Amino acid sequence: MPSVLPDGEPVPDDGSLPASALDDAGDRPLAFYLHVPYCATRCGYCDFNTYTATELRGSGGVLASRDNYAETLADEIRLARKVLGDDPRPVRTVFVGGGTPTLLAAGDLVRMLGAVREEFGLADDAEITTEANPESVGPEYLQVLRAGGFNRISFGMQSARQHVLKVLDRTHTPGRPEACVAEARAAGFEHVNLDLIYGTPGESDDDWRASLEAAVGAGPDHVSAYALIVEEGTQLARRIRRGEVPMTDDDVHADRYLIAEDVLAGAGYSWYEVSNWATSEAGRCLHNELYWRGADWWGAGPGAHSHVGGVRWWNVKHPGAYAAALAEGRSPGAGREKLSAEDRRVERILLELRLREGVPLSLLREAGLAAASRALGDGLLQAGPYAEGRAVLTLPGRLLADGVVRDLVD
Repeated sequence: MPSVLPDGEPVPDDGSLPASALDDAGDRPLAFYLHVPYCATRCGYCDFNTYTATELRGSGGVLASRDNYAETLADEIRLARKVLGDDPRPVRTVFVGGGTPTLLAAGDLVRMLGAVREEFGLADDAEITTEANPESVGPEYLQVLRAGGFNRISFGMQSARQHVLKVLDRTHTPGRPEACVAEARAAGFEHVNLDLIYGTPGESDDDWRASLEAAVGAGPDHVSAYALIVEEGTQLARRIRRGEVPMTDDDVHADRYLIAEDVLAGAGYSWYEVSNWATSEAGRCLHNELYWRGADWWGAGPGAHSHVGGVRWWNVKHPGAYAAALAEGRSPGAGREKLSAEDRRVERILLELRLREGVPLSLLREAGLAAASRALGDGLLQAGPYAEGRAVLTLPGRLLADGVVRDLVD
């Protein structure tokens, strides 16, 4: 959830959408993202829209409190029901992210999910996920979540090495994320993810391999591995600028990615998106796949983004302003934009190329097709799927995905 919002046209006070946004809605899945903007401490690399208790003190009063946050967010879910009217679609996925959702009581997360269920209904095979900090959950907490309908959980592991965690300002103890996987399994969670970050200043190849092996050894059915991006305005960016820690270069990132593919593939994980691996089709994160495939989703919470039928909008950032708008019966939307057909074509290419199934060549124009032909010759796209009408990245192509996609959208 980025901390900087784009510009856009005003959102109506009632949140109403253009009538065209729901054209053919029945052909698209509907998902919900529920943002919890609270953290115990701010990680040095984090640029998300999150707030510590100190940052909120005196800036929003009771409206910014996490004590009543679940009910405030439920108010936006009820607003969504009014905006979407008699849209009959049950919700296919719900993802609770942050921030640190598990700073709230487990019952609060269950109540937030309950509001989605009450207003929209859930598909019979709905995927219900929450992110979790390893130090903020235990067996009883996980049991409450599972009993309340959550069936997938994602733990922020980042690294197995203490000195790497220290650079990232992560406060959990090495070994705790692995223990959480066992506790989640014991609570009945069907799908468990561990998030890892590579390229942290001071991390070695051996550190990274050890983190991957620790993650695999814990037995999750999904692993996400992301290159560290140093965002301007973060504590880590300031430390690098002062020369306190070194910047990691792109070649190191590429080497770490190849190590990830080697370790994960060797342990039975298959990539299905450039930064994500799963042990089975069922283990893939459907919620993220809906994003990548242009489905409809409603993002509830401060700073959350939504997309329905080519209309994208985003909420005000501050929890106090967000709660005040809902208390006054207004949409918390800060701005919106209507995507053109060309915008949607470009976004499909940008997002779908990252998937194992690739992007249809029918979306490419003449220059893009020529670029795809060059990429095929350079070994960046697979020959078989390309001949079958899709552009699919090879392993070298995954390393250069950003460059490949820039050429294809021409």
